[in-house]
Amino acid sequence: MPKKVDHQERRTLIADALMRVAADQGLEAVSLRHVAAEAGVSAGMVQHYFRTKDEMMAFALAVVRERGQLRVTEAMERLGPDPSPRLLLRTMIAALLPLDDRTRDDGRVALAYFAYTAVRPAVASSLRADTAQLTEFIASALPARNANAAAAAAGLLALMEGLGIYLLGGQYTAEQALAALDAHLDLLFGVDSA
Repeated sequence: MPKKVDHQERRTLIADALMRVAADQGLEAVSLRHVAAEAGVSAGMVQHYFRTKDEMMAFALAVVRERGQLRVTEAMERLGPDPSPRLLLRTMIAALLPLDDRTRDDGRVALAYFAYTAVRPAVASSLRADTAQLTEFIASALPARNANAAAAAAGLLALMEGLGIYLLGGQYTAEQALAALDAHLDLLFGVDSA
């Protein structure tokens, strides 16, 4: 009787290997051969699951996205019912920032993917949809006094991405990043809204 293969498990094994290669050596080191060696499988197996590097990168980003969504969901659940909009946004953004070793590798992969899509706009279509959805959510949580909530939400999202880059590069500590986030939220919500 043939062995039953869990295809999702194999794809995830390969994506995890891709993320380790990207996190440790940078995106330029990601190739079917390097990923196969890191996963301990043949290059043919990697090609069976991912025909192109674009497919492999998109799947790895999907894994990172799922992990981020899980962190956000768990952090939001700890807030209990009816948190303030400011606390809701702070919690969500803090859960997405690479503040510790566990989230740093995911952050490196996401950053590598963003850089990858900068020269391959067709690959970035899923990012555009995610960005629009996240911007809309942030705008809906901002106080009504923000005349242009969409622009304020885009600014907060850009701050989050910039803080992520500074955290990954070591320019900011977790404490500095959270202090910058809090200062910006104070500007948007007012100092006494926490």
